[in-house]
Amino acid sequence: MIDSDLLLQVLDASDRRRAARRTFLRSAGAASLAVGGSALLSACGGSGSSTATPTPTDTASATPSPASTDVLKDQDTFNFALNLEYLEAQFYSFAVTGAGLPAALLTGTGTQGGVTGGRAVTFTDPIVQQYAREIAADEVAHVAFLRSVLGTSVVAQPAINIDGGATGAFTAAARAAGIIGATATFDPYASDENFLLAAFIFEDVGVTAYKGASPLIAQSLLIDAAAGILATEAYHAGLIRTVLYAKGIAAPTLRTNANAISDARDSLDGTTDLDQGIGDGTTANLVPTDASGITFSRTPGQVLNIVYLNRNAVVGGGFFPNGINGTIKMSAAS
Repeated sequence: MIDSDLLLQVLDASDRRRAARRTFLRSAGAASLAVGGSALLSACGGSGSSTATPTPTDTASATPSPASTDVLKDQDTFNFALNLEYLEAQFYSFAVTGAGLPAALLTGTGTQGGVTGGRAVTFTDPIVQQYAREIAADEVAHVAFLRSVLGTSVVAQPAINIDGGATGAFTAAARAAGIIGATATFDPYASDENFLLAAFIFEDVGVTAYKGASPLIAQSLLIDAAAGILATEAYHAGLIRTVLYAKGIAAPTLRTNANAISDARDSLDGTTDLDQGIGDGTTANLVPTDASGITFSRTPGQVLNIVYLNRNAVVGGGFFPNGINGTIKMSAAS
């Protein structure tokens, strides 16, 4: 068994190495990001770096070119993803630091909203704390990255509810899953275990959302970016599922509650049995896949069913009380 102090030293060293790599990659990739964001903007008439003057044919044409149509679709898809990243980044940032995203990462088109709830978790398991720190850093980086690619087309953060009180979205989700009573509350910041269950609500949804959105992306540069974020979200989801299962060996209720959350998600996103829990006392299910080892997808409407906590076609509720910003904002009629 590894001594806990030694393990913490290894994790701290890994933190420093990762930070150094990220600094290098941000510098090395700045030019390519600028090109991608500029291309996205200039094709839509935005303020990219191109200074070319449109020809009379360009300005007279009322029919958008296939290229510009693709760009508009990609903008919609990436702005949809950004709304979800706002939610995840705010939750993890508050849980780890007690504070939310900086104001500079919240602006954009649409109605900018604040965050209801959120506070630091007093972690008792140093391993969970280290994992939470890493995931928080990734989610904040996702927000910054997507905003950089979208440029002036970026949507603002909408109103977000990550509260665990009587009217909080986490309480509503926990009641819907049956892991608390109809009048009880679920505070995701009260313990390591509650934090993990709250993270489980989001992480699997993020993976299936990016997989579902990937066929909608037209530009190869952005397909690569989306694939990279999908992979990161999959690592996060696998990590949360693994820790929940491991802790559930000693505390079976934790595993039971995670499976109940999975069932609740399944009840919201349609009649098809897509979602999967983390397993039972004899068999782990850490990677939810089909018979071919492939993870399933969700449509944007299905994703919104879950974050709105509503199986009907609505434009807000749950974690986004006033809905999300952008073109894609209505949940599916599930």
